[in-house]
Amino acid sequence: MRCLITGATGFVGGHLAEEFASRGWQVSTIARPASDTALLERLGVTIHRGDLSDNALLQKLVPDMDVIVHSAAKVGDWGPVEDYRAVNVHALRGLLDACKGQNLRCFIHMSSLGVYAARHHHGTTEEEPLPAKHADGYTQSKVEAEQLIMQYYRDFGIPVVVLRPGFVYGPRDRTVMPKLIENLRAHKVRYLGGWGKRALNTIYVENLVHAVFLALDNPKAVGQIYNLTDGEAVSKRQFIETICDALSLDKPNKSPPLWIARILTWWMERQARKKRATKAPRLTQARLKFLGLNLDFSIEKAKRDLGYRPQVGFQHGMQETMAWYKQNA
Repeated sequence: MRCLITGATGFVGGHLAEEFASRGWQVSTIARPASDTALLERLGVTIHRGDLSDNALLQKLVPDMDVIVHSAAKVGDWGPVEDYRAVNVHALRGLLDACKGQNLRCFIHMSSLGVYAARHHHGTTEEEPLPAKHADGYTQSKVEAEQLIMQYYRDFGIPVVVLRPGFVYGPRDRTVMPKLIENLRAHKVRYLGGWGKRALNTIYVENLVHAVFLALDNPKAVGQIYNLTDGEAVSKRQFIETICDALSLDKPNKSPPLWIARILTWWMERQARKKRATKAPRLTQARLKFLGLNLDFSIEKAKRDLGYRPQVGFQHGMQETMAWYKQNA
């Protein structure tokens, strides 16, 4: 079986490539010339140097594939929405165009629980309508990407499955976890209301990879959307203090009210936009959501349709994550 994984040089994509290769698949990816492909080379992944926006390259590669897992994305919490659309929507359109008329077994699109409204969530299901407009470019473009991919499913019969993972953690994350640890060391982390008791929508990277293969093996998943988390009640305090305990860091001891944090976020973002700042202010809508909102989402549909049962519990997942970080930081 042949698989194209976009974003395979990244955190989630690298774990996907590792698992596909271990199962004997022929794995291909597209990587920019400057990307670090050492892991992929060790795995025997076929690397095509180029860019996801290269439609000619996509038209050449896609016909040879049985499965596509689209995990490439521009991520972040700051910057013009068009910069995010260029990668998360327009490049996706080119990939979908290349899939028209092909005999694909499955096209798995990696979305995000961030597509839901920026409010408290308590067991929110996939039935909830998504907001037409989000406050940041990443989540806005991810909503638009989902709309686009479902349109191609309806109009052209492309066998898509949309997965909405929560906050993904695990070994080899060289972006989000290191930044969080850096901020903890600098005493910049605050719980925003609730003293960290509100839920965080965690998912260990191996659990996410497990869900991908469940979706591939179930034809009933085609055309469906699934929320994915660890399926455990993990609070923000539990998540952050687990990091602090592992690395002997001071634990956050301040929790300004959420209403004050909302005002500060609005003001900081407004000032940054006035200055046309390229770097995110200390508070953004995404950080407000991460540190202040209750993020509890139902995974009952994935359990029912896919037989999804998280394979790795939160405590073990964090032990593995912190052990890797201490060896590789």
